Amino acid sequence: MHTLFHLIEQFGIAVVFANVLVEQLGAPVPAYPTLVIAGALLSRAEHSPVLMLAGAVMAAQLADLVWYWAGKRLGRKALSTLCRISLSPDSCVRQTESLYARWGAPSLLVAKFVPGFATVANALAGTLATPLRSFILYNIVGTAIWAGSAMLLGSLFSTAIDDLLNTLELLGKYGALLLLSALAVYVLHKWWQRESFLRALRMARISVDELQHLQQRGAAPLIIDVRSSIAQGGGRIPGATVINSGDLESYTPDVSHNAEIVLYCACPNEASAALVAKQLIEKGFKHVRPLAGGIDAWIAAGLAIET
Repeated sequence: MHTLFHLIEQFGIAVVFANVLVEQLGAPVPAYPTLVIAGALLSRAEHSPVLMLAGAVMAAQLADLVWYWAGKRLGRKALSTLCRISLSPDSCVRQTESLYARWGAPSLLVAKFVPGFATVANALAGTLATPLRSFILYNIVGTAIWAGSAMLLGSLFSTAIDDLLNTLELLGKYGALLLLSALAVYVLHKWWQRESFLRALRMARISVDELQHLQQRGAAPLIIDVRSSIAQGGGRIPGATVINSGDLESYTPDVSHNAEIVLYCACPNEASAALVAKQLIEKGFKHVRPLAGGIDAWIAAGLAIET
């Protein structure tokens, strides 16, 4: 434990840089506690607060640019990959799209304070072709506010944090084990949240071929597009009904409870479509299924979309 604190005191900027970089690349290793501790230890060490903050901003900017360019080149595939790496619930894609559609690049000012938002917003900015200059400007300012607030908290409560660190240091290897256990519990909690989320949405899906077959024989179901307004701008399945973001929870289709209903989205594991499908089933609709693969599967099958 003494070695760990010695590393933070001696190489605080490098430790902060590495932790922020890894977290912003998508690993579930929180950097905010490290920034708080670094802020508390500034009085002990000879590090400049400005350089410490600059190191955190540079690390975040480097990682965020990686995801920005991934989003620009790979589009929605980058968003899906990032959701899986970060262990965030798959619905984070749609939630982030809705927030970004409302606020645009300025939303990056607070992105890192919103769980599940920061991990996707950078790739989304690239996917939506947000100008690089705007992305860098808002992202740097937002990161500085985020990292600076953590360091300020550490500085304000340095006495309490010092007492805690001293206690852990006295515990020796048991203190280190306690910290590692806390990190393991955090990662397991994130994983369990994701698995519980996916289990709650397990239900029958309808394939693109099945949906096309129903349409060809004149038994087309009610098709509902639950994507964000940003995603809907790229086109939709012909004849699909569009739901606004604010109406998802209260939406009730004007059809018989025995009608066939198909919902689709463009998120991993059809998360958004399955969420709305579950709500409709709870309202008494009996034949509700998400479209397996969503709009991406429809397009991949070479089928037409309308704008």
